[in-house]
Amino acid sequence: MVLDEIIKSCIAGDSKAQRELYDSYSRQLYGCCLRYASGYDEAQDILQDSFITIFSKLEQYNFKGSFEGWCKRVTVNTALMRYRGTKVYELINEEHLQSDDEVVEDDDSMGIDLLMKFIHELPDRYRMCFTLYAIDGYSHREIAKMMEVTEGTSKSNVARARQQLKVEITKWRCKNSSAS
Repeated sequence: MVLDEIIKSCIAGDSKAQRELYDSYSRQLYGCCLRYASGYDEAQDILQDSFITIFSKLEQYNFKGSFEGWCKRVTVNTALMRYRGTKVYELINEEHLQSDDEVVEDDDSMGIDLLMKFIHELPDRYRMCFTLYAIDGYSHREIAKMMEVTEGTSKSNVARARQQLKVEITKWRCKNSSAS
């Protein structure tokens, strides 16, 4: 079946079409969930909640633009909703933060899996803001709106995440350079 036909069948309540849609997009969306969740079980819960929302809101998809992009937006919003009620965001003095322009040198030997592991280990508030900003490309204004925090809080959480990642990467590099 063509995607448009699958979507229309899902809207009509066809469980076979819903299964086909789930099978087609669950892997990509689970990867998205993992970036926001604190563990695999939570990512699975977010994925499940996302598909419930996707199926219940399918009639709102206007068949313009990327369907996958629309699904990812629903998934990100679902993940963020889990944290909106919990006030885990803290304000810090921005004078003590390093510049957003500071980057960690690229190290091909580290690998994306290890970097994602370090990101995954960040506290929820830092991981969420960092993922939205650095991986998904949202602005601090958009993050503030989505997470119901101030732009300053978004900036400070991203900066704190970067500081923690830099510490973990430095530890990893020291450990691996002494092992050689």
